[in-house]
Amino acid sequence: MTQLSDVEIGVIGGSGFYSFLDDITEVTVDTPYGEPSDSLMVGELAGRKVAFLPRHGRQHSTPPHGINYRANLWALRSVGVRQIIAPCAVGSLRRELGPGTLVVPDQFVDRTYGRDQTFFDGHQRPDGQIPLVVHTPTADPYCPTGRAAVLGAAGEAGWEGAQDGGTLVVIQGPRFSTRAESRWYSAQGWSVVGMTGFPEAALAREIGLCYTSVALVTDHDAGVEVGEGVTHEDVLKVFGQNIDRLRPVLANALKALPVERDCLCSRVLDGVDTGIELP
Repeated sequence: MTQLSDVEIGVIGGSGFYSFLDDITEVTVDTPYGEPSDSLMVGELAGRKVAFLPRHGRQHSTPPHGINYRANLWALRSVGVRQIIAPCAVGSLRRELGPGTLVVPDQFVDRTYGRDQTFFDGHQRPDGQIPLVVHTPTADPYCPTGRAAVLGAAGEAGWEGAQDGGTLVVIQGPRFSTRAESRWYSAQGWSVVGMTGFPEAALAREIGLCYTSVALVTDHDAGVEVGEGVTHEDVLKVFGQNIDRLRPVLANALKALPVERDCLCSRVLDGVDTGIELP
């Protein structure tokens, strides 16, 4: 049986991607920030010890703006996770990025509001610890090692046309964009639009976790194509159709991730007094 101390990698799954590990052990984790979206599913994939967390809960019952992102990241770190791969469904802002395209973004733009986006807010936690203000570098918010692993894995799995880089704009949700909003995002040169990439990536960086987004295009956003626009059912259908294609990409990427890290993500808190004890 997998021991929690052996867990190496975390996977935070989006719509329809709730179970893919072998020999799963369900683990409940308490955090100073409340309850995570669900229990962690701990098991093995491609010979690596992995903790999977359903981002919206296993019943898809938590909306994007209601996800307890801090608890989710803290829970994963608590069981030993230091590298995270995060599949998500996105809309395309560019005609050439059609449904079924895999995008590995290298930038994000935050268009959300009201979400707890830092661990270092100066507020006393239930355990009595008071985090200090820490200004975390996020010029390049995604782990370069993780991005390279995913792109290489996509090639090995025969996923043609995987997009290396691009900007993910994160909107509040749960509604989809208006045509005017979508056209504005596209005019800025941004690539895809989603609802969960922030503050997930920023929080991971704050506590020294490597984070890689794996964005699956499920539709063209409202301002890119004519018609009635995307529906919730459309997103789930396209994502579901591609789950089996994503499995070998994730497996190959997990195998390629290094056991010992040597990237900015792993060193971001070196010499920094955070005022709190990290798990």
